[in-house]
Amino acid sequence: MTDDQPDKTLATRDDLKRMGINVSPTTLLRWEARGRFPRRIKMGGTKCAWLMSELRDWLAERAEERSRMHYADY
Repeated sequence: MTDDQPDKTLATRDDLKRMGINVSPTTLLRWEARGRFPRRIKMGGTKCAWLMSELRDWLAERAEERSRMHYADY
C-alpha cells in the first residue's frame, strides 16, 4: 500500500470496541447521520463495517481536539 492507495481494511463492531469506541449502535447511527463519525459500509443483511483508515483519522482528530479543548472549563 502506498500513500496514493488508501487503506481498505475493514473494521467490525468488535474492532470498534477494541479501539475504545464503545458506544451503542443508536449513538453510532446518530453520529454518522450528523457527520460526526465515519459512515458505515453495508456488508449484507445486518452486517456492516467501517474503513479502518477513516477510523484512524477520526481518532486522530479526537486526540487533536483534546489538545486544544479543556472540557473542565465548560
